[in-house]
Formats: sequence, structure tokens, C-alpha cells
Amino acid sequence: MKDTYILGIESTCDETSSALLKNGREVVSNVIYTQIDIHKKYAGVVPELASRAHAAKIASVIKAALGDIVPDYIAFANGPGLPGGLLVGRVAAETLGNLFEKPVIGVNHLEGHLLACEFTGGPELAPLEFPLISLIVSGGHSELWLVKNYGEYKILGKTRDDAAGEAFDKVAKLLGLGYPGGPEVSKQALKGDRNAVKFPRPMIGGGCEFSFSGIKTAVSYYLRDHKDISVPDICASFEQAVAETLVKKAIDAAKRYKVKNIAVGGGVAANGLLREILTKEAEKQGIKARFVMKGLSSDNAAMIALCAAKKLEYGKDTGNIKINPNMVVRSWPKK
Repeated sequence: MKDTYILGIESTCDETSSALLKNGREVVSNVIYTQIDIHKKYAGVVPELASRAHAAKIASVIKAALGDIVPDYIAFANGPGLPGGLLVGRVAAETLGNLFEKPVIGVNHLEGHLLACEFTGGPELAPLEFPLISLIVSGGHSELWLVKNYGEYKILGKTRDDAAGEAFDKVAKLLGLGYPGGPEVSKQALKGDRNAVKFPRPMIGGGCEFSFSGIKTAVSYYLRDHKDISVPDICASFEQAVAETLVKKAIDAAKRYKVKNIAVGGGVAANGLLREILTKEAEKQGIKARFVMKGLSSDNAAMIALCAAKKLEYGKDTGNIKINPNMVVRSWPKK
């Protein structure tokens, strides 16, 4: 039987990535060019600089991922994300589609973060167990979904303001730490007291929606009102508040909808404290918590290729490759 190859392209924010997926499961290559060095002096992503970097690097990244293989499908993330980056990805995908005379598939970036939980680091996948609650936590998104099967989604709640990862970045900036903020805050937190400062747990009993701007503001006020501060204690207390909030929301959603599985994807899924607390709390409730591999938690094209593979297998490729910076997750049309 002939092997099938899907080329994935990811350019939604500040990573330019291309990956080759074999037979819908095996990652042959996953090349990532990160723009951290470009954006760190601004302590955040500058959209115009991100777009330029994508345009400059996309061809070499794709070439490195493809090697000598001619793909059977080309998939790219067509939303949500920064408009300039999405446009670079679409142009690259359409160009390759015309060159190789192969179909082009648009993929929801956030779905990719969920499906990335199936990667094991080996040639086989670990299929998701449905139904499940999906917790997507990254620099730009904090969302809870009810997922009944591949391509069957119901959005339960989103953040009303800052995403969890965005709050980490802003707190790191307030404290004069490096960028991206998540790893820097976590590094400091290991040396601190998680009970030193009683930061709020916003909307902790307010259903499935999130709000993290209040925690960031509370850190800002604390710094304003206290002269003698411990950066490790602030980081530890802040991280504890965010992790507890995410865990409580996810567990409550699983209990409310009577499901026994939670899958966590996105860059913040790499956070060690979040993994520790959610794993323990889920076990107490008889719930299984699954996390994306840390190496594939940030934006990458392997997850885009995998999402395209699942759409081909379980859904229906409508041929819609329009970019949408504000794209939301929707159920796939059935075959």
C-alpha cells in the first residue's frame, strides 16, 4: 500500500513551522523556527515583525521538512491568529498545492492543539478517549470544550479578557523577567512560597468562562503597595492561583457533563504545576487527565498535519481555505 504524506504549515503567531506526517500518524519531520529573539526586547509579539519573519523563513522551513517527498495533501492553519502570519501560510500552501497539483486543507489552529495530545513521541498515536473535556491554554487562548468525538465540539467557555499565557507574560514583564514569561515565572516559582501572597482566583465558581486580567492587576497593585518583595514568592503565588483556577474549571466541567476524560493542549499545558495539580485532582474524581507532550505544546506544524489527517478520515474537507483571524472551533460536516 502506498504511503500517504501530509505537509503541515503553521504560521499563526510567532513560530514558523512545517511538518511531514506519514500515514496519518508518524511524524517524519517537524521543523520550527521560533521568533523569540525578535520579540523578546518588546516583551510580546509585534504582529508586523512576526509577519515579516514568517515571509522570510517559510520557504526554507518547508524545504527542510519536505526533503525529497512529494506530499499528497498540504494543510495549513487558517485561523485563529495574526492576519499577516495566516496570509503567509495560505500563500505558501496554495503555491505548493499548485506546484504539486495536490489538495489544500485549511485547519483550525486550536483543534491542532487538542489533537496534538495524541502524539507519543513514537511512530504510533495514542487515540483520544471520548467524550472528553478539552482545556486549551496558551498565550492567546483559554477555552473549555465538550468533545464527543473527532470533529464534534461544543464550546463551553472562553476567557473574557487575558488568556492564561498572556497573564504569565504580563506578570513577567512587571517583575522585570525575561520573555516568554511562562518559563521565567515558573523558574522563579520553584524557589518561592506558593502561599506567600493570596492572589484572587477570578470567576472560580462562575461556570466555564475565564478571566485572568484581575490576577495580573492584583500583582501590579501588590508591587505598588509593597517595598520589600520576594520575586520568587510572587511568582509562586501567582502560578498557584492560575493553576488552581484552570484545574477547578476543568474538573467542574467534567463533573457537570459527566465525562471521565480531560485533555489539555497549548503552550501553558507544559506548566509543571498545572500538570501536577490537575493530575492529582482528576484522580480523586475518577477522571483521567491527559496532556500534550511538552515538546509539542507550543505552536507546531505536526499538529496541523494531524488535524488534516483526522478531517480526511472522520470529517469532510469543504475546500474552504479562507483565513479567519477570529476563527472559533466548529464541528466538522460529516461525510
